[in-house]
Amino acid sequence: MQEAIEQARSVLVIAHLDPDGDAIGSLTAVGQALEARGKSVTLACEDNVPARFSYLPLAGRVTKSATGPFDLVIALDCGDAGRMGSPWADLGEPKPPLINIDHHITNDDFGQYNRVVPEASSTAEVLYTLFGELGFEITPGIAISLLTGIVTDTMGFRTSNVGSETLRIAGALVEAGADIADISFVALHRKPLSGLQLWQIGLREMQFEDGLLWTAISYKDMRATGLVGNPSSSGLVNFLADAEDAAIGAVLTETADGSVRVGLRCRPPYDVAAVARQFGGGGHILAAGCTLDGPLDKAEAQIVSACKEAIRRQRPRNQ
Repeated sequence: MQEAIEQARSVLVIAHLDPDGDAIGSLTAVGQALEARGKSVTLACEDNVPARFSYLPLAGRVTKSATGPFDLVIALDCGDAGRMGSPWADLGEPKPPLINIDHHITNDDFGQYNRVVPEASSTAEVLYTLFGELGFEITPGIAISLLTGIVTDTMGFRTSNVGSETLRIAGALVEAGADIADISFVALHRKPLSGLQLWQIGLREMQFEDGLLWTAISYKDMRATGLVGNPSSSGLVNFLADAEDAAIGAVLTETADGSVRVGLRCRPPYDVAAVARQFGGGGHILAAGCTLDGPLDKAEAQIVSACKEAIRRQRPRNQ
């Protein structure tokens, strides 16, 4: 991997579609590190960068398409090749060598070079260690990007995969110039009014049956809030999964092309990655997702059935 990076002159770096803080934080961190080494870098993502991450260095340079030519492609936080979306799919053949850097347990090692660490809290944590091995300096800008990835993917250090190594790395990033209080507020808590209006719609349509708390939001309703493109559910799925009686929380959002994106969250001992894999998706045991063909009501029926079955099979015997 190191030789491939050193020899490359023009590099395409791709974050997964419907990007979260770990995806954009990792994307901008790698962009900064490669440019410091004199590389020509293109940062790409099929969907828009969420506005709350506009403070990240290079966030304004993320593009939806990339023409190349490129000597190397780096995929970040993508559980499978499909999560790279159009920036990878639209590249001409033969495609450049591919480096796959990730932490999802469902990752299938789709790159020519793979650094997949399922026990890591985030892809940003994987990158911090990798940067040390490659001799990349952790500048204040890179520290901000990496700490954003860690803070968001751990929901403020609240997930079960946070250990002493995660906290040690976070401390080192603070020492390198990242403001943890500011990052936590902006990345986790501040939401646009349109995001709250989306929550309003989602909560209005919310249903609860057999341990599953879910909602389905049409593209028409999403547009009514002023959101454009294929926006995410702004953290609503995490909110649903925190409900005391819920084993699994699910949010289905219809997109502009009629497909349906599904976010899934749960608490131990449940496993939503197993549900997502049934539909070609993936993720973590406690946080996963997938994309289904529409219409919305058909996709909703499929997800509800699969989640209820998972709850039935995974529920502890004493409950």
